[in-house]
Amino acid sequence: MPDIEQSTREQLLACHLPGINLPLSLVGAVEALSLSASRAEAVIALHFPARSRMEAIEIALTECLQAASGVNKCKLTVKTAIQATAAVGETQNLERVKNIIAVASGKGGVGKSTTSVNLALALAAEGAKVGILDADIYGPSQQLMLGVKEGQRPEQHGTNYLKPIVAHGLQSMSMGYLVTEKTPMVWRGPMASGALQQLLYQTYWDELDYLVIDMPPGTGDIQLTLSQKVPVTGAVIVTTPQDIALLDARKGIEMFQKVDVPVLGIVENMSVHVCTNCGHVEHIFGEKGGDTIAADYKVPMLGALPLTLKIREQADKGLPVVAEAPESETAMVYRDVAIRLGAELARRQASGANKAFPNIVIKND
Repeated sequence: MPDIEQSTREQLLACHLPGINLPLSLVGAVEALSLSASRAEAVIALHFPARSRMEAIEIALTECLQAASGVNKCKLTVKTAIQATAAVGETQNLERVKNIIAVASGKGGVGKSTTSVNLALALAAEGAKVGILDADIYGPSQQLMLGVKEGQRPEQHGTNYLKPIVAHGLQSMSMGYLVTEKTPMVWRGPMASGALQQLLYQTYWDELDYLVIDMPPGTGDIQLTLSQKVPVTGAVIVTTPQDIALLDARKGIEMFQKVDVPVLGIVENMSVHVCTNCGHVEHIFGEKGGDTIAADYKVPMLGALPLTLKIREQADKGLPVVAEAPESETAMVYRDVAIRLGAELARRQASGANKAFPNIVIKND
C-alpha cells in the first residue's frame, strides 16, 4: 500500500497541532508508519516539550490517522525528541547542552529573573531536561528564587569543573553560590565578562535539552560576550506594557539582531492585575504593548503574564509558582509560554532559520 502510506504520512505531517497552530511537519516527524487493511500504527516524535498538551495532540493526530488511512483501529505513539541546534567552533564543555536560550530585557524591574526561573521550571514540567545559569554577575538572584541556602557551595568535578546545584529539578549555577549575599562585585566589564565565561564553561552540565540563561538588564559587556563567545540558540525578550519598558525592549531586540542571535519571542510581564477582592481587571502598566512590539519585529508573542502577589511571594520564598503549584492557573500560563517557545525553536530548526553560530559585526551607526 505504498500510495496510501505516502498519502497518510503527508496528511499526518500536515495536521495542525492544537494550541500550537503549526503543522507537525514544522515541529515534529513521523518516525514510523505501518498500514494494513484493518489496522494503522504510527510513531510520532515531537521536537518540543508538551506534556500538558499531549492528550489533545494525541487525539488530533489519531483522528487524522483514521481519516487518512480509512482505518478505525489505530495505534498512535507520541514521544518527545528535542533536537540540538548545531554549534561550530569551541563549545568548551557544552557538548551535552542541546540548546541555549538567553532571557533578556532592555531594562531592570520588568520581572526578567522571575520569568527566567519559572520558564525554566515550565520547560521541565513539560518534559524537558533543563538548566539555568544566572548571568547577572553584579546582582545574582536565582539562589534566592530557587531556595538554595546561603553558604551552599557547588561540589567540584574533577580538577577544572564545578557541579551545578540541583534545585526543583533544575541544574543551576550562579555567582550567588560562590560569594555571600553581602559581597558586592566591584568589577569592571572585562572581569564580569570573564566571570560569566567561567561560570558557563567550568560548570559540568549534565545532559540538557535547554540551558536558560538569566541575563542582566541592558545591552553591555556581558550581553556582547554571551553573543560572541557562546553558541546561543536564541533569545527571549521580557517586557512590561509600559512605554518606557517597550522602548528599552526594542533596544534589546535590535542588539540581538545586530549580533545575529534570533529572537524567539516576546513575553509580556505584569500584563494585567485582577483584584483579589472584587475581581476588577486593570491594565496598570498599559495594554497590548507586547503584541505591538512582536508585530513590529515579526516575532512571536509567547504569552502575557499577570501581575499577582503570589508570583512575587513564592519567588521570594524560594518556591517559584511553577514548582510549588505546577497545575495552578498562573503556572499553566508559564507552561503555555514554554510550549510556544519550544515549538518556535523547533520550527526554526526545521526551516533552517537558526544559524549555527552568531557572527559579530562592528558597525559605527
